[in-house]
Amino acid sequence: MPAPLPPTSAIPDADPAYAELHCLSSFSFQHGASQPDELVERAAALGYSALAITDACSVAGVVQAHEAARRCGLKLLLGATFAVSRSGVGGGGRVNRGSAVDGGAGLEEAPAGGFGAIVLARNLQGWGQLCQFITAARRRAPKGTYHLGWDGAQEQALWASLRDCEVLLDFSSAINMEAAYAVSICAKATFGQNLWLAVPRLLGPDDAVQQHRLQQLARFSGVPLVAAGGVRMHVRSRKPLHDVLTAVRLGAPVAQCGVALQPNAEAHLRSRARLAALYPPDLLAHTLVVAQRCQFGLDELRYQYPMEAVLPGHTPAQTLRQYTEQGAAVRYPPHSHPDGTPPAVLQQLEHELALIAELRYEMYFLTVHDLVRFARSQGILCQGRGSAANSAVCYCLGITEVDPSRSNLLFERFISRERDEPPDIDVDFEHQRREEVIQYIYTKYGRERAALTATVIRYRPRSALRDVGRALEIPEELISAMAREHPGMYSRAVLQERLQNAIQKIAACARLACGNGPKDHEEIVLPDTRRLQLWLDLATQLQRFPRHLGQHVGGFVLTQGPLTRLVPVENAAMAERSIIQWDKDDLDAVGLLKVDVLALGMLSAIRRCLELITHWRNLPSPMRLQDVPRKTPPLTP
Repeated sequence: MPAPLPPTSAIPDADPAYAELHCLSSFSFQHGASQPDELVERAAALGYSALAITDACSVAGVVQAHEAARRCGLKLLLGATFAVSRSGVGGGGRVNRGSAVDGGAGLEEAPAGGFGAIVLARNLQGWGQLCQFITAARRRAPKGTYHLGWDGAQEQALWASLRDCEVLLDFSSAINMEAAYAVSICAKATFGQNLWLAVPRLLGPDDAVQQHRLQQLARFSGVPLVAAGGVRMHVRSRKPLHDVLTAVRLGAPVAQCGVALQPNAEAHLRSRARLAALYPPDLLAHTLVVAQRCQFGLDELRYQYPMEAVLPGHTPAQTLRQYTEQGAAVRYPPHSHPDGTPPAVLQQLEHELALIAELRYEMYFLTVHDLVRFARSQGILCQGRGSAANSAVCYCLGITEVDPSRSNLLFERFISRERDEPPDIDVDFEHQRREEVIQYIYTKYGRERAALTATVIRYRPRSALRDVGRALEIPEELISAMAREHPGMYSRAVLQERLQNAIQKIAACARLACGNGPKDHEEIVLPDTRRLQLWLDLATQLQRFPRHLGQHVGGFVLTQGPLTRLVPVENAAMAERSIIQWDKDDLDAVGLLKVDVLALGMLSAIRRCLELITHWRNLPSPMRLQDVPRKTPPLTP
């Protein structure tokens, strides 16, 4: 069994190898005070063997960490942290997006008797199991929350699905020894040699008692101990920002947060020499055992596009060619083109089809074509726009209505072999009827294979100034005045030189309110210079931090197999919507394609105009968008 923990003064002769297995990034919203790339770069600089990004019931930040790890040459472990309730003790309540323990103080937002679990994917199968596990926890709760229990057959079956994962139990909360022992024995029967007891060692006020309890628990249960730093920031200087984020999460000033704040700044990526002074060698060595078992990387993901749009007995390339040729016959009919499709157009079509086949984007074009065809079959006006208008294939498929042969548009603005970027076809639908197209997607592909991509809503100067200002108890008048000094969504930096302008403006407003009468109004008391500077510094640090996940306006990710094996899916705020946990900008890095189903109010107005023209002119068939002449004929008196 593990030896007693050494005193903090025991400094080893050489820095041991170490892999950090428990680390929350900024994507554990209001719990982590460092961005994923900051954590990865710092771990590489410290000489860590590996780093695990384990956000709270989320993998939203792993793509950013993956790209940083590839640049740094650091091994990245992928997982998530969970707050687990026990129905027999705490009633099995709901916990929010970031309910993991801060500072080793326990699962502060979990029901009484709860505990923590850190799950790491060992291989591709384990990643799929983890994604489905997160999906199950998220889908049973409203947006931004998750619900995860332990007791009961249904909950145990859910935990048993993590058979290709490493699981670390975190009993740093106030759970009693009997309950911890019962959970450990049950978990050991499920996970066997893949189960560990996490030892955070964050030097809190009851740290020594916790370590003694964990040693006893390991001795009684036979589950080995492993070092796990409970990291919340890449450097200790981020502690003030972490305190502010805690205050934002709790909706109270920092001065009123009390024991909810971390008692010290130990929850950062510590040097290996420092870790060797805190942990016995075997607990550090166990981190390497876990890291060695976890060999999964996002490069292993293999995205397969759904094949529903392929004609029976045809390949995707053959199907796309057939639809394109049929569309060309419609676009260039015999009465206007007796010789058939113009040779220049045929040459352009062959060039485009060859490049699409080479880059394997046939299914993307076929899926967009299927959505457009459905919309038009229902009388829903739609129109492709952007660089897709450069494509003769898009024109023949009916995705766009502008004939590229009548212009000198460069096709390579749309798809280029050299850029190696997927095509982006933006299709607008009537805003009043786009919901019909969305429900068609869900009906055709199912909720398990179709979901909207997320957008990460990030802090900008105004939102950062407001949140940090309220946490530091800056007067609301000054916060509002300083926020007005920044040009809204277009601002990218906190303009510290504008502070004096804001102070002068609120002073002028106070004088105006007072007028020439006696100064019996309540004066605004400005904080001291140090607090004002701290406000600006922390608001600057908070720039581009994720604030929450939002719903993309219409970007769908579709898959051949279960989407939840690639990325977790959670409920959106809007009813009958579900979103993946990756931002739209993350999709290219992992090879996923999205189909944009956008809404445009002007298309609804255009459709009504076409209906009116058809009625007023008594046309034999409804006027279509492509029937609008290039030059409007003069009006007859």
